[in-house]
Amino acid sequence: MQFGKNILAYQDEIVRDLARMVAIPSVCSEAEEGKPFGAESARALNEILKIAEGLGFATKNVGNYAGHAEYGQGEESAAVITHVDVVPAGDGWDTPPFQMTQKGNLLYGRGTADDKGAAVVALYCLKALKDAGVKGKRKMRVIFGAGEEIASDDLAMYFKEEPMPVMAFTPDSEYGICNREKGIMRVRLSSARSGMEAVKEFSAGTVVNAVPALAEAVVEGEDNLLTRLQAAAEKTNGKFEFEQRTNGVKVTSIGKASHAMQPQEGINAASNLICLLADVLPTEKLGGFFAFLRNAVGTETDGASMGVKISDEPSGALTLNLGILHADASSAEAKLDIRYPVTVNGEEIFEKIRSKAETAGIKAELLLDQKPLYFPADHPLVHLLQESYRAVKGVPAELYATGGGTYARSVPGRAVAFGPFFADEPNRRLHDSNESIDISRFMEHAQICLEAMYRMMTE
Repeated sequence: MQFGKNILAYQDEIVRDLARMVAIPSVCSEAEEGKPFGAESARALNEILKIAEGLGFATKNVGNYAGHAEYGQGEESAAVITHVDVVPAGDGWDTPPFQMTQKGNLLYGRGTADDKGAAVVALYCLKALKDAGVKGKRKMRVIFGAGEEIASDDLAMYFKEEPMPVMAFTPDSEYGICNREKGIMRVRLSSARSGMEAVKEFSAGTVVNAVPALAEAVVEGEDNLLTRLQAAAEKTNGKFEFEQRTNGVKVTSIGKASHAMQPQEGINAASNLICLLADVLPTEKLGGFFAFLRNAVGTETDGASMGVKISDEPSGALTLNLGILHADASSAEAKLDIRYPVTVNGEEIFEKIRSKAETAGIKAELLLDQKPLYFPADHPLVHLLQESYRAVKGVPAELYATGGGTYARSVPGRAVAFGPFFADEPNRRLHDSNESIDISRFMEHAQICLEAMYRMMTE
């Protein structure tokens, strides 16, 4: 018998409360007193806990880092781990990003897919368990993080106060079961500038874990600079706009956003603009920092010119994304997001980058090195989730690897990523404009989610 179908009765409430959550622009910001990820992140966390309390659940907020709603009894707990913070809206939306808009079966809005939709669904799965009077071997919790998108310590702080679940999954990826997550590294490159370079300003990117869709530079030069830039642009695959200034040209590069775990799916506006400038300006006018980025990164996404191209059989190839770049006349800074294979040593990758950068007079700093996750295929939790998937879809969930980083790393050896999207669905543009979910497919996920929560609670 499939328990998961019980969630279908709650579709209208799920849509209603998802709209409440999307309306909160919960992009992490500077810390405030009692709000480690800023006011809007804390507001979203408190809002979903308020919804949970209205459904009759005991809740707890751990310092606005994370919180939970809980049902059932027992010394042990199982958990579904979600998050309520989102990436910035960015440009290019056809609907208001923080007002959920329905067009047919599609619900548009920042957070619908990543990860407020899954958070609201998991909460209503908890209600379905409660309404059915399920008595299990352990408590079931839905945990809501508030700083996932900035790779924060939200769950680390939560688990300082709350016990680890004995088993958990995070619906923040896709189906089947992700038992291999690449390592995630973030590196800052920086350099002083002499002020004599032609590139006076450069700006691209808002978050390091996305391919920047827009980049702008102000370049000083002789009278024919605009003509030379336009001629060079004709020979590239990039899209550029030019504005003549009194002492030079403002260049705008237009790309296509994508998540940093798959930078090859986007078009990096910053990389394209650097390459255009390098084609026109002599090295001394381009400057050492931009010359290094042109030679060591260029438009590559595999780290080849940086000397870190590598792949393994379990998880695939390393990816490298130039996510943020800002420069003025006195200094320049870039941030790289690197996803490396599960069998690879992250320290060795950073050392290669540091050495190459320092040879060029560039400072390299390691900002983050989240170690890979490699979960046994024969683990009981994997079997439980495979069978939960089979109960709804008729076939067991397959195993796969990802370059994305999920909350499964925060519960090592006890959690995997599982759902909410299916392989045959179109790209839901998680970190891009027009993020959306197909409500009919999402309710299919909801059935799998409830089936898994029922089994985690009772088996």
